Amino acid sequence: MLEVRDLVCGYGHLVAVHGVSFSVKAGEALAILGANGAGKTSTLMALAGHVDIKGGSITFGDEDVTRATPMDRCGRGIAITPEGRRLFSDLTVRENLMVGGYLRSMARAKINLEKVLDLFPRLKERLHNRAGSLSGGEQQMVSIGRAMMAEPKLMMIDEVSLGLMPKNVDICYEALDKLRSTGLTLILVEQSLERVLSIADQVCVLDSGAVAWTGSAGEARGNPEILDAYMGGAH
Repeated sequence: MLEVRDLVCGYGHLVAVHGVSFSVKAGEALAILGANGAGKTSTLMALAGHVDIKGGSITFGDEDVTRATPMDRCGRGIAITPEGRRLFSDLTVRENLMVGGYLRSMARAKINLEKVLDLFPRLKERLHNRAGSLSGGEQQMVSIGRAMMAEPKLMMIDEVSLGLMPKNVDICYEALDKLRSTGLTLILVEQSLERVLSIADQVCVLDSGAVAWTGSAGEARGNPEILDAYMGGAH
């Protein structure tokens, strides 16, 4: 599904990620872990096309998308739920969701909207509320739903549980588990190790913008010293 080779990316003259490589099979969930500043968000944003790529390659399916625009990547099936959710606070929930379906036909958008509301029933009651008036958990549901509206093959989610009450974390992870069961491929950046390792197949640990360790989630659970070394006690 996705192959990243020797990725180098950054902001202006600043290199945030250097030489990162990993691959994700269709239907798998990859957890990208690391302490603050390790390069996790920069990696996701580079995959989505929002950070300058200075070297390496990104192959999605059989196509090289290294220089593709963010819109082109979205059209091919790459969607992101960014850190902090980044909703349009003055737009309604429905309007925020429909923005996610911009590249799809109106008929497809209506079908996808129903899928989002089936996954997150609470949003049915909030459709006409301004997104800025929602709780953090509800906003995360909208952000995940907005990505779903693009009909992704690969969904990347940056900090699923950040700032959320435990009940809402449960709701979001249950939804992601359901999406995985449909064959959706996931890349998750997360500080809550217990939650992300419960859903991940593979783990990639970053340290100072480089890959420090890769392996299965089972291997990560069985080697806590690896995570201790690179998570800064976040777990």
